[in-house]
Amino acid sequence: MSQPTNNVAVSRNPANGELIATYAYQTPSEVERLLDANSAAFRLWRATPMRERVAAYRRLSATLRDRSDTLAALITAEMGKTIKAARAEVEKCAATIDWIADNGPAILADEPVSVDGDDQVHVSYLPIGTVLAVMPWNFPLWQVVRASGPIMLSGNGFLLKHAPNVMGSAYALQEAYEAAGFPKGLFANLIADNDTVARTIEDPRVAAVTLTGSMRAGSAVAATAGKALKKSLLELGGADAFIVLADANIDLAVKAGVEARFQNAGQVCLAAKRFILEQPIAEEFTRKFVAAVQQMTAGDPLDPASTIGPMARGDLRDELHQQVERTIAAGATLVVGGRKLDGPGNYYAPTVLTNVQPGMAAFDEETFGPVAAITVADNAEHAILLANTSDYGLGGSLWTSDIARAQRIARRLETGGVFINGYPASNARIPVGGVKKSGYGRELSHFGLREFTNAQAVWAKTVD
Repeated sequence: MSQPTNNVAVSRNPANGELIATYAYQTPSEVERLLDANSAAFRLWRATPMRERVAAYRRLSATLRDRSDTLAALITAEMGKTIKAARAEVEKCAATIDWIADNGPAILADEPVSVDGDDQVHVSYLPIGTVLAVMPWNFPLWQVVRASGPIMLSGNGFLLKHAPNVMGSAYALQEAYEAAGFPKGLFANLIADNDTVARTIEDPRVAAVTLTGSMRAGSAVAATAGKALKKSLLELGGADAFIVLADANIDLAVKAGVEARFQNAGQVCLAAKRFILEQPIAEEFTRKFVAAVQQMTAGDPLDPASTIGPMARGDLRDELHQQVERTIAAGATLVVGGRKLDGPGNYYAPTVLTNVQPGMAAFDEETFGPVAAITVADNAEHAILLANTSDYGLGGSLWTSDIARAQRIARRLETGGVFINGYPASNARIPVGGVKKSGYGRELSHFGLREFTNAQAVWAKTVD
């Protein structure tokens, strides 16, 4: 969890450093009123028939599309995403809400179970209460919709603790939910420090917690939730491997690799970070990859000509630069980039490091910015070993012309998702989540729709 100072959350444009807005922390009495209103809205919402919930979801997707330009401009202003990518984020949110409305009722419907005899048995997927969501800044709308969409359709309430630098996006989403006809207070924003978040998790009006963020934040939230005997879901980032085997289509892999690493200025959890290349094609891939990176244009994210925008905050850029410098000091080779760009804004040059090995920062740690780490593997077995040599296990890519072989290899990769001849992505139909220190639990798909429900078994005995 990020910890703003002076009891104020600050939103500042990362492209030029200009202040956008400040948001005062809520006082204890304000938090109390917020929880009371949310609890009352939850009781109303859980009693709302599914068809009416679905109707609200239809209105929500329409509202998001109607406000697309405004929402996209806000995303770009608050965290620096290029305007094209920001518009795509809004549309992804709307499309996901559509999918949930289309498919959620069947997934959440009572599920009959066959047992011996004439007894009637079914499983009902019932709401559990309000879920507190601690969300990151890198996808200010998508991360929230990815969580709130499935959570709320089942009848739960939603309490958002968003990252301080994107509070404008948080309130824009709250307004969209209310404009779509969701009960006022059902989707609510909490502006608070870490101690208040911990107390909120412990509050009996909160049933569970979901977090997307760092391992440190996840550990703190999980410990608090566990002490309170409450369910938690954690998505804690990753150091995804992008494996390219000798029989891969190199040109396609290079194009996808550049997109996978440098989208959103490299600030994506589920994204290529460690490029593991089988030795016979390592030189060709690296040469073409570096040439493509050198063609990237860092600039104003509102300018359609810019292919990469600024990093979201100056401290994050400083941390990334330190990781690059530590990796070089440990023996890696800087091929391109590796520096902060001059001028206003938090820009960092698209960077490629080669000869990166286990034990180096860019291999062992999550590099949350425009830095690609390249490692050469002796063969496919060595590539698998290197990919699994990580504390993380969120996603990964595997490039080869032999799909059957790739599917066998996929079962040996210690990740929550494997993308063959494609790069890591999220889709409403597919579960997303990790293993190892990338967290636990799943969002999206039928797994996400049922994640925060009470799977209640109802067993009716036949009476003569």
